[in-house]
Amino acid sequence: MSTRPFIAPERFDDPAAALAHVQAIYDGSIRHLREALQRFVEGETPAEHVRACYPFVRVQTETFARADSRLSFGFVEGPGTYETTLTRPDLFARYYQEQFRLLMKNHGGQHMQLEVGLSSQPIPIHFSFAEHDHIEGSMSAQRRSLMRDVFDLPNLAAMDDGIANGTYDPPPGEALPLSLFTAPRVDYSLQRLRHYTGTSPEHFQKFVLFTNYQFYIDEFVRLGHSIMSREPADADDGYIAFVEPGNLVTRRAGQDAQPGDTLNAPPLRLPQMPGYHLIRADGTGISMVNIGVGPANAKTITDHIAVLRPHAWLMLGHCAGLRNTQQLGDYVLAHGYVREDHVLDEDLPLWVPIPALAEVQVAIEAAVAEVTQLTGLDLKRVLRTGTVASTDNRNWELLPQRTPERRFSQSRAVALDMESATIAANGFRFRVPYGTLLCVSDKPMHGEIKLPGMANQFYRDRVDQHLRIGIRALELLRALGVDRLHSRKLRSFAEVAFQ
Repeated sequence: MSTRPFIAPERFDDPAAALAHVQAIYDGSIRHLREALQRFVEGETPAEHVRACYPFVRVQTETFARADSRLSFGFVEGPGTYETTLTRPDLFARYYQEQFRLLMKNHGGQHMQLEVGLSSQPIPIHFSFAEHDHIEGSMSAQRRSLMRDVFDLPNLAAMDDGIANGTYDPPPGEALPLSLFTAPRVDYSLQRLRHYTGTSPEHFQKFVLFTNYQFYIDEFVRLGHSIMSREPADADDGYIAFVEPGNLVTRRAGQDAQPGDTLNAPPLRLPQMPGYHLIRADGTGISMVNIGVGPANAKTITDHIAVLRPHAWLMLGHCAGLRNTQQLGDYVLAHGYVREDHVLDEDLPLWVPIPALAEVQVAIEAAVAEVTQLTGLDLKRVLRTGTVASTDNRNWELLPQRTPERRFSQSRAVALDMESATIAANGFRFRVPYGTLLCVSDKPMHGEIKLPGMANQFYRDRVDQHLRIGIRALELLRALGVDRLHSRKLRSFAEVAFQ
C-alpha cells in the first residue's frame, strides 16, 4: 500500500502551534492524494492501493475540568483520553484554535498538552478534490470503476451521527470523542452544502436564517445589495460582502474584489435550497437559506450546516393560525413544538422534549418590539407565544373525522407548519441554539384559506418587516457573545468538549 510516511505524534502547549501542525499534516495528506490522482487520470495505474489519513488531536487528563460552571462547552466530562479527527484546518482554523485554547484553559493551563498526529482514518479521494476540480468527468466509465481499487472511497460507516445522537459507545480501549463530528462526516456535509445551496462552505456565516418562501429571499437579496451600495462609514454593521448562488460576490462600496471572487452572472438554474450570505470579516454575519416546503428539506440542510458549528439558527416562515383570535399577519413565537414531521424519529425519540432557549426567546421578542415599535398590550396583540405543531402532511385538513384538529387542540398548539419543529429538534440534537418566529398567513380551521391574490398581497405587506425582525434578533444574539449564547440545556450527561 502506498501511504504517507509515518508521522510520530507531537505534544503542544500552545494552541496556535498545535493548529499549525494539524495544517501541515492535512496539507501533506491532501498533496499525496492529489498527486496520485493526477497520475491516475493521466493513465498511470499504481501497483498498490493509495492512502492518506486525517490528522487527529488527542487530550489526556487525570482531573475534572476547572471550568466556569456556566459554560456549555470547552471541557471534557472527566478523567480519560479523548480525541477526534480533523479536516479542512484552513476553513476551521479559528474554530479549532479556540477549542484547543479552551481545553487547555479549563484543564489546568500549561499542565495539559495537546497531542497532534496522523490518524488511521483514511481520507476518501473525493474529499481531497479542490473546490473546482471535476476530475472524474475526464475519465471513461471503465477508468472510473478502477478508482475503488486504487483509492479509498467515502465509507458511510465512518460518518454516522452516533456521537450527536448520544448512541455512540466506544469500543474498550478506544478514546472518547472530543467532537460531535468525525472528519469524514464533516467532509461529507461540506460536499453536500455546495450541492444543495450552490455556495461554498467558506461563505456560510455563524448566524443562519431559514425560510420556506422565496419572497423572503428576494427581500434578503434586495437588502444585501442595498447594504453593499453604502460606504462602510455610513453604517457600523461590519458587513463586507454579499454572496449569492454560484458564489457570486458583491463587495462593499469602496472595496476591491478579492482573489477568488466570482463576478460572473448567477447560474441559470437555482440549486435545490439556495443559500445567500451577508458576510462579516470574522464570520459572524448572516446566512439565509430557502429550504422550500417540508420537513425532509429542513432536516437535510440542518444536518449539513451543523458541521459548520453555527452560533444560532432561526426559522422565519408562514404558518396556519389555529386560534380564532389570531389575525392574518400576526406573529407566533414558538416556545414548544409538537413533532409530527417523522423525519427525526430514528435520531431523536419523540419523548425527548425540545425546550425553548431563554436567550433566543428574549432576543426575538425584543426584535419584534423594536421593529414594530409596539409595547405592552399592543405588542401582545400581534405577537403570541405558544406551541407550534409541524406536520409532514400538507393536506392535513382533508383527513377524516377531524383527528388532527383534536390532537392540535389537546397539545394547545397555536400554529401549524411543516418545518419549524424539525429545525428546532435538529438544533437541539446538534447543540445549535434555535428559535422560531412565524407569521400567520391563513386560518384553515376558521374558513380563511390561502388564496393566490390574498396571499400575494399579504406577502408584500409582511415580508419586509418579518425579515428585519429575524435579522435584528440575530444581531442581538451576536451581541450576547458565544459564552452566553450557547446553552447548558443542550448538554448531555457526557458531552463532547468541542462546541
